[in-house]
Amino acid sequence: MNLNISGHHLEVTPAIREYVSSKIERTTRHFDNVIDVAVILSVDKLEHKAEATIHVVGKDLHVESVEADMYAAIDSLVDKLDRQIIKYKEKQSGHRNEAIKHQAVIEE
Repeated sequence: MNLNISGHHLEVTPAIREYVSSKIERTTRHFDNVIDVAVILSVDKLEHKAEATIHVVGKDLHVESVEADMYAAIDSLVDKLDRQIIKYKEKQSGHRNEAIKHQAVIEE
């Protein structure tokens, strides 16, 4: 998994980089086929925004979160990302044996 962290109007400190990488590792517990992750952290006046684009096999997932604190925005981002990855994984596993099911119905 490639992890790219960048900041707009924000210096990405080693502490923030470590925090983001540890939180993003949580998503790989649910889904192993993550190819690339791009995280963009930005500050606009009093809003701290965190965006992430994850490239998985066959699809790109995009999530963004806006909070008053950067660490809260990262936490919210990872929660949303977890939900999207679990939903994507369930859709993929739901289609796996679909052809066999239809063949069994036709043969009866």
